[in-house]
Amino acid sequence: MPVTNRASQRRKRGSGTPEVYDFRQPMTLTREHERAIEVAGQTFARQWGTLLSSRLGALASVSLETIELRTYDEYIQSLPQTTTMIVVQVEPSRTPALLQIPTDATMTLIDCLLGGPAVTLEMPFREMTEIEWNLMKGMLDHAVDELAYGFASIAPLQFEVRTAKYNPHFMQVVSASEPVLVLGFEMAIGSVTTPITLMVVAEALMAHLREQEHVAGRTDEEQREYAAAVDLLSQRMCEVPLPVSVRFSGRTMGAKDITELEVGSVVSLHHGVDRPLDVVVGDVTLGHAAIGVNGTRVACLVVSTEEEE
Repeated sequence: MPVTNRASQRRKRGSGTPEVYDFRQPMTLTREHERAIEVAGQTFARQWGTLLSSRLGALASVSLETIELRTYDEYIQSLPQTTTMIVVQVEPSRTPALLQIPTDATMTLIDCLLGGPAVTLEMPFREMTEIEWNLMKGMLDHAVDELAYGFASIAPLQFEVRTAKYNPHFMQVVSASEPVLVLGFEMAIGSVTTPITLMVVAEALMAHLREQEHVAGRTDEEQREYAAAVDLLSQRMCEVPLPVSVRFSGRTMGAKDITELEVGSVVSLHHGVDRPLDVVVGDVTLGHAAIGVNGTRVACLVVSTEEEE
């Protein structure tokens, strides 16, 4: 009988519908990566639960329930029309993260911060007032410190609370097809329980996980050779000669005007007399400079960079 069951299972698998592969989302979570994220999420949940208990004056706990790799659009579509979305910036990648807390749970948190009991507040949806947001942000600033502590085993990340939004379907913090990691938690404050989610751009974590994977697979000697090769490559890259030019803003002329150019012709440029010149490397403008001299040679003084502007 067992043999017959195994044979029928094989036939069922062989005759099943093929699974569609989504080429728009090629990123997958390996077991090792998922385990590393799980440990980080559990550490954050444990630390945040302790923090909530001390700040709210009520017994609180947070537990990690799920880890999913989805697209940003799939994540947003899974949320209700109105909910509290805490926008967080992740450093040093400068990517956004979202902490989603149901609005009724948000009001319960604020009520507890003001000394109220941990109960579900039956009230219609509304946005937080400025005072309520300041109370909430003060608590969240400590929460994201615990988030950084939890994910320190993966990467030295920093999280900064920026603002709160309430209509997730009108938010577009990343492209719709961007892979994101969604961590599902369950928050319990007294007898009140509520699901919350944390969304992080997947590449912000996966790049560090892949790097750790490469390092873990090397011997000490291979690691030393790798570090020496990276250092040598960095030195050689700094020595690569690049042509640098300082130029006025160009203009477009017709073919007839160009053919009529001769010695003594004057070509007017669309460049103000008080405007700095462009500092260009490989047709890429890196900054702006004013004309000057250095001894007997013409020189330029860089007055701004593209990054500053």
